[in-house]
Amino acid sequence: MNELIVLENISAAYTAQAEVILKDVSLTLYKADFLGITGPNGGGKTTLLKIILGLLKPVGGSIRFFQQGEEVASLKMGYLPQVNLIDKKYPISVREVISSGLVSDKPLFRSFSREQRQRIDRTIEQMGLAELARRPIGELSGGQLQRTLLGRAIIGKPKVLILDEPDSYIDTAFETHFYELLGEIRHESAVILVSHNLANMEKLATRIIRIDKTIIL
Repeated sequence: MNELIVLENISAAYTAQAEVILKDVSLTLYKADFLGITGPNGGGKTTLLKIILGLLKPVGGSIRFFQQGEEVASLKMGYLPQVNLIDKKYPISVREVISSGLVSDKPLFRSFSREQRQRIDRTIEQMGLAELARRPIGELSGGQLQRTLLGRAIIGKPKVLILDEPDSYIDTAFETHFYELLGEIRHESAVILVSHNLANMEKLATRIIRIDKTIIL
C-alpha cells in the first residue's frame, strides 16, 4: 500500500468549549500525492495542517502514519508556515538557516559530513540564494527569507512537505522557479499545498480539495 497519512472523521477545536473548526474530515495522503487544498479564510485549512504536523490534537477521529506499508508513530515532515515567526534580528546567515534542517541527521557535536555539505550547497543553489548564502537573515527581503525557510524545509528530504499559502511571501521573480521546484520535489516527497492560487496549483496537483469546516466536493 502507498498510504502515508490516513485521517478518519477528524474534528478539531482549540478548546473544549470552543466552536468546532473542523468536523468529520476523512482524507488519505499517498506516497506520490501532490494535494492541493483551498477554501475560505477561517475554513480550517491551517488547522488541518496543524493536526497533520502534530501541533494540535483532534477532539474526535484518528490520524495514522505509514511507511513502506507499516504503521509508524510519525513521519519526517518539512513545513513552510503561512506566517514565519523567525526573529530577523537573530545573527544567523542564510546558509546556517538552511543547514539547520539537517541538524537531526547528524550526530550531536559532530560537523556535517562532506555529503551533507554538498547537499547544503545544492539546496542554496536551488533556492536561487548562492549570492546571499553568507548574508544575515535580517538583511533579506520577505521573498528571500521565505526561500531560505523553504530550503530548510526540504533539505532533510522529508516524506511529506507541507506549504501553507507560500504565494503570500514568494517574490514574483522566484515564482515560476518555485513551482518548477515543487514539480521536482514531488518525486521525493508527497506535497500538501494550501493556496488560493488555483491556476498555479492546478498545474501540479494530483487532486484538489476544498475545505470549509469539512471537505466540500
